[in-house]
Amino acid sequence: MTEHKVTGTLAFTVFTAVLGSFQFGYDIGVINAPQEVIISHYRHVLGVPLDDRKAINNYAINSTKELPTVPSLRTPTPTSSAEEEAMASASHIIMLWSLSVSSFAVGGMFASFFGGWLGDRLGRIKAMLVANIFSIVGALLMGFSKLGPSHILIISGRGISGLYCGLISGLVPMYIGEVAPTTLRGAIGTLHQLAIVTGILISQIVGLDFILGNQKLWHILLGLSAVPAVLQSLMLFFCPESPRYLYIKLDEEVKASKSLKRLRGGADVTKDIIEMRKEKEEASSEQKVSILQLFTNSSYRQPILVALMLHLAQQFSGINGIFYYSTSIFQTAGISQPVYATIGVGVVNTVFTVVSVFLVEKAGRRSLFLIGMSGMFLCAIFMSVGLMLLNKLAWMSYVSMTAIFLFVSFFEIGPGPIPWFIVAEFFSQGPRPAALAIAAFSNWTCNFIVALCFPYIADFCGPYVFFLFAGVVLAFTLFTFFKVPETKGKSFEEIAAEFRKKSGSAQAPKAAVEMEFLGATETA
Repeated sequence: MTEHKVTGTLAFTVFTAVLGSFQFGYDIGVINAPQEVIISHYRHVLGVPLDDRKAINNYAINSTKELPTVPSLRTPTPTSSAEEEAMASASHIIMLWSLSVSSFAVGGMFASFFGGWLGDRLGRIKAMLVANIFSIVGALLMGFSKLGPSHILIISGRGISGLYCGLISGLVPMYIGEVAPTTLRGAIGTLHQLAIVTGILISQIVGLDFILGNQKLWHILLGLSAVPAVLQSLMLFFCPESPRYLYIKLDEEVKASKSLKRLRGGADVTKDIIEMRKEKEEASSEQKVSILQLFTNSSYRQPILVALMLHLAQQFSGINGIFYYSTSIFQTAGISQPVYATIGVGVVNTVFTVVSVFLVEKAGRRSLFLIGMSGMFLCAIFMSVGLMLLNKLAWMSYVSMTAIFLFVSFFEIGPGPIPWFIVAEFFSQGPRPAALAIAAFSNWTCNFIVALCFPYIADFCGPYVFFLFAGVVLAFTLFTFFKVPETKGKSFEEIAAEFRKKSGSAQAPKAAVEMEFLGATETA
């Protein structure tokens, strides 16, 4: 196949689409830096007396008690229960903060099921425009949160932004995968992940105390994600609709070829049309598979369980604990300017995502995943040792910091990008939409569990928290070693055979479909 050049229209279209991924990253990272400022604002709004500040701060270090279920915010009585009251209001504030972080993931969980469906119903462009409504509403609620009951506005605004990000996590990879020429699909597909980590980085920089992360301007920081949403909405009007959607879903061959000509700069598109015709025939001959069938049909069960385990490995490795709470982790590690260290994590994250774009086609998916997980296992141990010995040896704070940076870079080499696209390589046309929906849902669910539980686990375990993650990472590394097949450059037939070999079953494969159109280079 001829090497396609990147045309102006293609570059504009992909840039417009990944503005959605950029917002996704911005929303993940933005809540991190202004943590202290927002917590003190919650305290002010709820009238928690200032003497409780000590209780709230100490809470993160000392509390191993169970959390009171009904926190009281009345003035403490002058008895010994005063301390209890302070603890109760402290835990109430911590609960509100946890909800502010994790309501985002609840929105994402629900919406992740509907991204593909919305894209099929309305078309990719209109679906992204509809998704932007959620983004703008969420950003406005957070932007005006100082004017009302801010904890309620922030928690609901984060939830609505989460709905947007859940839709986008399906729509953007789908759209950019469909407009990209086959030869560039791999590289263009990873731009989704790159835009996410760039969003995280930008949110950390503008969240600096002297920019927007202060008492006066933190609400603007949270509401700022409306800017890329409005910009993307305007730019989408100039983007061509996905030719695959037009041809395969709507049977509009003329419109599809017009759209292709725009994307390919007027080059001959006959090959692309023939390829789509084959794909259309293939899609109509293969039956759609429901989510339930993925688990009940023996030829899908093994691949879907492995796919879900890879997503679980990505989320439960402790990476989100670092992203969401990095500022407070660096504080514990004794860094005087923890926010700059957090920005350092963002830079490392972005650099290694670029590295993985090149690595993922050279090395295999399985080997990169294993290298990443093994590295993370060692880093988690060093991180815990560093935090444990911090009081005895001052230089241990550097050990913890280095371990965090390395942990993030190992994550972006394998466990970060790979689960998102390897699921598509496990399944052919029929079961793929259901498999992608359940994988995205499980990813968001784990994200929510980690965001909600991490502060409590960190309070309970103290410096031992990363030993816990090290154990989890080790378990997933062993699972990957024994159960995950290599998919690079293999047909579905060969992958299915690998799965049967690994599960020890010898039944004949169902109709196998070549991985021709997905392309060994697809990483979307």
